[in-house]
Amino acid sequence: MVTDDTLAELAKSLAHPARLRILRVLLATPGCIGGEIVEAVGLAQSTVSEHLRILKAAGIITGEIDGPRICYALSPPALAPLGAFIASLTPPPEGACCLPAGKDIP
Repeated sequence: MVTDDTLAELAKSLAHPARLRILRVLLATPGCIGGEIVEAVGLAQSTVSEHLRILKAAGIITGEIDGPRICYALSPPALAPLGAFIASLTPPPEGACCLPAGKDIP
């Protein structure tokens, strides 16, 4: 079973607009080279490198050395636990309420 700490770490690693942009770039162009990601995201190399490090540490992306460069790719199975948790968050059935009986919302 996946722990709440694991889910929180996955969510935290996604909690930045630049990281989401990087994931969109990798989704559109698998096997991206770091320099291509920098151009596509429009941030400084050092900033992109830090975001890539965080995503890689979380297991969300992989980075394989290919000569003098690193090719990055998504690792979708890493997000499966977070996706399953989010999918499980369904609204209560019609008429069900989580307020104690007799209490109204002010």
